[in-house]
Amino acid sequence: MSEPSPLIPRRAVVIGGSIAGMLAAAAVKDHFDTVEIVEAHALPVGPESRAGVPQAAHFHTLLSGGAEAIDELLPGTVDQLLAAGANRVPVTTGMVMYSPEGWYRRWQNATHYLITASRDLTDSVIRQQVLKHQQVSVREHTRVVSLLGDRQRITGVRLRSADGAETELPAELVVDASGRGTRTPRWLAELGITGLVDERIDSGLTYASRIYQAPVPTKDWPVINLQANARAGLLKAGGIIPIENDRWHVSLIGPPGAEPTRNTDDFLPYARSLRHPVVADLLEHAEPLTEVTVTHTTANVRYRYELLKSWPEGLVAVGDSVAAFNPVYGQGMGVAARGARALHKAVSVGLTDGLARRAQCEVAAAVDAAWSLSVGSDIHFPSTKGKDPTAGDRLLQRYVSRLSRTATGSHRVATALTDVLMLQASPASLLSPSLLLAAALGPRRPQLAGPPLSPVERLVLDRGAASAVAE
Repeated sequence: MSEPSPLIPRRAVVIGGSIAGMLAAAAVKDHFDTVEIVEAHALPVGPESRAGVPQAAHFHTLLSGGAEAIDELLPGTVDQLLAAGANRVPVTTGMVMYSPEGWYRRWQNATHYLITASRDLTDSVIRQQVLKHQQVSVREHTRVVSLLGDRQRITGVRLRSADGAETELPAELVVDASGRGTRTPRWLAELGITGLVDERIDSGLTYASRIYQAPVPTKDWPVINLQANARAGLLKAGGIIPIENDRWHVSLIGPPGAEPTRNTDDFLPYARSLRHPVVADLLEHAEPLTEVTVTHTTANVRYRYELLKSWPEGLVAVGDSVAAFNPVYGQGMGVAARGARALHKAVSVGLTDGLARRAQCEVAAAVDAAWSLSVGSDIHFPSTKGKDPTAGDRLLQRYVSRLSRTATGSHRVATALTDVLMLQASPASLLSPSLLLAAALGPRRPQLAGPPLSPVERLVLDRGAASAVAE
């Protein structure tokens, strides 16, 4: 990327005011005179719903690997989230997790953590952290309708305002963070760049979610995670995460033909149909605060931009514009953060020719581990379209299942698995000789017979909130 004239302000344009867009702005803000975020809707001032984010109705967790990436880009952001009411949940100390292989123990020497909050709160805190920098601004109610430039170099974007007027906005760098609705594949084709490989792996799962007022304070309350067991044909899943203001965010997940509905009368019975009744039993003592929201958008979609023979200078895609995941695995925000950190690494080397391709390859590398985990799980659902498991996939599934069973009774193996699940180690790390041996030997402790609840947590189940508070 050639250096612009010193008389012309150097500008970066970010398409989309999502978390990915805000973090992309944070990634490049120190290398451009101005960073303009172009957002099709209005951005709320505080922790309120933002148009164009249907997934916000479903529970979100920020994995420690993503949280650390955010703090590198925006120091102090995690502390700001906690001060605003988010919860820091140690893994696996603060988790009641029922894997296909059994209940995980709540090991006291936690090595990782989750940040749990409503998506609206997380959006708000990150947005405030980014927009306090004077070189970053937002154009609301404005859409990017096309790219400027040619197949060698993107030089800006064409904008359309709410009144239909179109203008051109020159830029030295354009970052697409527009999400699942990205138009970059079409724009590339219009520039004559063809051959883009995309992947779509769709398990067909449906989400239904609702927020409850918890019967007890949720500080130090665990995440409840009941996973599906595809090998046994038990395809429903669900869980509870503690969020700000002593609330529980509850999501239930089911396959085609047995999916949850938006009928409020069906929500609790569906929770009771999961592999264990602990979620339903807890909800008996909680007060629903919202209606049920349902979504069918759970496909894994990835664009392999890094494999294209031709890539224009001045264009980078990040976040869901590159890879969107089945939300059941809680990877989206973490991957967006790691992709933004990869973009920051690329621009920090210098705004020279080759930046865009270098950045796109760095972003792709940040996606790889999460993509392997998400797709590696979803391909084993009988309803999945887009890819069938190979013999190698089935062998790997059996090994990971064996490793997970060992993890129910081994802190060392549980830590190795969470290293990967928290996006802080490669899936290849699970193939070390010591873990292969551990998987062969099996768990060192007997399996738990039921959920590992603390005495106070069990009181909520056994005698209701009043008893728990009285104790």
